[in-house]
Amino acid sequence: MQSNIKMSRVTAKGLHLLGRKYENNILLRRKQTIAAISSLAVGYDPQAVERDKNVSRKSEKPCSGGNHGAFRMILPPPNVTGNLHLGHALNATIQDVICRHQRQMGYEIEWIPGTDHAGIATQVIVEKKLLKERGLTRHQLGRLPFMLEIWKWKRIKGDSIIQDLHKLGCILDWDKEYFTMDETQSRSVNTAFIRLFEEDLIKRRKSLVNWSCALESAISDIEVDTLELKGPTTLSVPGYKRGVEFGKIYDIKYRLYGSDEEIIVSTTRPETLLGDVAVAVHPLDPRYIKYRNQERVFLSHPFRNDLIPLIYDVAVDQNFGSGAVKITPAHDNADFEIAEQHLLEPIQVFTEQGTIVEQFEEFKGLPRFEARERMLDALSNLQLLDLVKDHSMALPICSRTKDIVEYMLRPQWFLHCKPLAEAAISEVRSGRLQIHPENFECDWYRWLEECRDWCISRQLWWGHQIPAYLATDVHGNECWIAALSENEATKKAKTKFQADVRSVVQDPDVLDTWFSSALLPLSVFNWPSSGYRSRYPLDLMATGHDILFFWVARMVMMGLKLVGEVPFKKVLLNGIICDAHGRKMSKSLGNVVTPQQVVKGATLASLETDLQHSFDAGVLDKNELKKSLKGLKKMFPNGIQKCGTDALRFTLCSHNVKTHFVNFDIAECYTNKLFLNKIWQATRYTCSAAEKLNLNLSEIETLENCPLGKWDRWILSRLADSLTTVAQSIDQHEFHMATAIFKQFFYNNLCDVYLETTKPAINGGTASGYINCATLATCLSWGIQAMSIFTPYIAEELLQYLPHNIHLQLNKHFDVHIEAEIDVILSICQAVRQVKSQNKISKKHEPLVYLFVQDCKAFGELETHLKEMRALTLTKNVFVELLTPVELKERRQHFQYFSTAGHYCSFGLQVNEIYEKKGQELPAVSDVNQKKLERLQAEVERYRTRLNDEGFRRSASEQVQQRHNQKIQQLELEIANIKNFNTS
Repeated sequence: MQSNIKMSRVTAKGLHLLGRKYENNILLRRKQTIAAISSLAVGYDPQAVERDKNVSRKSEKPCSGGNHGAFRMILPPPNVTGNLHLGHALNATIQDVICRHQRQMGYEIEWIPGTDHAGIATQVIVEKKLLKERGLTRHQLGRLPFMLEIWKWKRIKGDSIIQDLHKLGCILDWDKEYFTMDETQSRSVNTAFIRLFEEDLIKRRKSLVNWSCALESAISDIEVDTLELKGPTTLSVPGYKRGVEFGKIYDIKYRLYGSDEEIIVSTTRPETLLGDVAVAVHPLDPRYIKYRNQERVFLSHPFRNDLIPLIYDVAVDQNFGSGAVKITPAHDNADFEIAEQHLLEPIQVFTEQGTIVEQFEEFKGLPRFEARERMLDALSNLQLLDLVKDHSMALPICSRTKDIVEYMLRPQWFLHCKPLAEAAISEVRSGRLQIHPENFECDWYRWLEECRDWCISRQLWWGHQIPAYLATDVHGNECWIAALSENEATKKAKTKFQADVRSVVQDPDVLDTWFSSALLPLSVFNWPSSGYRSRYPLDLMATGHDILFFWVARMVMMGLKLVGEVPFKKVLLNGIICDAHGRKMSKSLGNVVTPQQVVKGATLASLETDLQHSFDAGVLDKNELKKSLKGLKKMFPNGIQKCGTDALRFTLCSHNVKTHFVNFDIAECYTNKLFLNKIWQATRYTCSAAEKLNLNLSEIETLENCPLGKWDRWILSRLADSLTTVAQSIDQHEFHMATAIFKQFFYNNLCDVYLETTKPAINGGTASGYINCATLATCLSWGIQAMSIFTPYIAEELLQYLPHNIHLQLNKHFDVHIEAEIDVILSICQAVRQVKSQNKISKKHEPLVYLFVQDCKAFGELETHLKEMRALTLTKNVFVELLTPVELKERRQHFQYFSTAGHYCSFGLQVNEIYEKKGQELPAVSDVNQKKLERLQAEVERYRTRLNDEGFRRSASEQVQQRHNQKIQQLELEIANIKNFNTS
């Protein structure tokens, strides 16, 4: 009967404030009109309910009747790479719930939608599509025509994403929608770059970056996946017709110059051998101590016909291989740092396309992994290749192209982040910026304390072209100028050179997508124009924890640097959506589903067709399609059941979104659809009851001063307590607790209990039936309005049939004593139903229940609830008798089924003679209750053990210990009762 969820008890003052909020919360502000029950469908059909509704409209004013100011957020912009996925749906639903809740509290909501151009991701998808459909590369098509193809893609996918957000019911400010490459955004991006450049925080230099040879561009760390290999593994690499093998380590001999001695180095990347500038050993490694006593030692390079030094560095791991390592600074971060300390010049091995540079005649123009095989053959012929062994390794993979990432020395633009990061750390440490959950503060500090300069340039065509110009004066001097236009760059250059300018040429590179995203809290409010000041900062930033550093930290750094204030006051981080088994959604597993597939349902055939379309468009390759189809059949052999938008939203919020991962189960989503149908049926019952009683629901204004019965008072108390706890849970972003409370109230309290108790009075047309019907309407109206933040579609539909203006003082109706009294009744009913279930006794067997108590107070309390208990136990009748223990022994013999209902009472069940004759012979009563007795004895022993524990007695309060003693007494009384009638 009663859920195990513990409800929080709040002060009368808190209830009074909540009551004032909900009294004025009119979800639909229009003249009170109740729709005819005949127009309400027999069952809940989400597709029919959602078909003609626009719950995402923003014309409504704050619901509480007052205006507490503005509440502002921006929606993290989905990438225009495809459809809205469940991760987007989770984040958008969380924010929509928050916004709707704030609107109920009386705030004007400004929640701004937009989409992100997603430079690399979008360009890769359009390139694949172009190659698949027309057999052309972007270079063959040309820059301008290719850009037109991307803009065409953006219009289709961007519109689809916005439409999906509409369908999700999000109350976004659609008239303020932005795109990260629109004119306003471009002005903000260019202004920020120029200011940071002129403050000497942005500089151009040659440095090691993550490089994708397939993209011919630098990529960010977030676009690099790590593939763990346990041994030899053949992988498909873009640009290679055959698979390339990885997972081996090669021992290569370096001969000492002027000697027959050799030093062996171990490497997993022999193709970088051409760029070796030294061999390094640890200065204390005993195997190489002898060389320290000599003058500088050199080794012969096998392919360059020159000498490289043997150097000593404490960074070398003596336990790896031979203890000697090759130093290739142009293609390895650690080697680059060692080379800088030893004043060694890097030597580039690969071109931007991943082929060997021209200076190495023997291998020039060969793709890097083909050159590897050629080099190994050559080393073998020179007797310099020693052992080749299987080796586990971590391989960096470009998440966009599946190419093997190279570390390449390239001239790039870098933003110096150290001072910006220190300021961002200070904001969290001071409490001016709050991060929830708090455990992510450790990540914040760790990432920002180790923050390196940020490579902000990309060698792409799609994105914000960097507003930097290489200026050359008449004397041939060059310098970089940051400017909004070529004319402005020319003027700035002339001033800087103090001479005429021969040319200014804009850098063709574009900015990292995260650079423009980092400015969104400013750019959406038209910064740098002065109008932004009245709307900055935001109140909350809600996003996934996986981009805490890549996006949130950078927004904070940019906001502090450019305008001197954090861009938001609080950060709420949600987990990553996984499937029901806790696996990340991926193409290879075939477990990726879109929100609309869950909302509308999908057959297995339609899911397979969607995958085929992705393959036809070039988004999936042949191997990905094959894996996806296989995973799809395993995950959804019968397709996906239609659940509806409200069930999707409710299910997404039914998880603790602040955990690291959120496991989404479509079966649970369908269960929540059935829960909504339960509310639908309760509304139909209430409206039908009103029609039967000739009661006009629209005339119900208040229940104050009505002659409410105990069960009316109980359900109103449950309503008050539930709505209070819901409001607290949402304020703390504990959405899963709020949804659990709604399910408990509507399912356990209202539908399964109170509604059942109203049937005799309503069917009989008695005076109390009118009170029951009005109470039902009140609970449904207030409960549905409160739940509308999670389920807006069904709320708008059902509230047409219910009064949504009913005055109710929640603090007045919260009653801990009536709840305790009804809890006793419900526990007795549960015990009776359990015995009925164990013995397969149904209503057709006309069961009679006799309750036996031993004191007058208990007799009086039970006697007032017999009618409700009959309804809740589904029995023909319920009686109560006051008996002594001796009399109880005598009465027990008249019942085939006998048990206890806690310490409150004992009860017996009688069934009609037909059932007794047809039924199978059942064990004796003592056998039936033996398991129950054993369970109770074990439970009382646990309580005694705890009370006897010295540590518990020291730490537990006197009140807690009293409750334990009381529980022991209650259990002992029930045990005594069972033993008593077992021995009779």
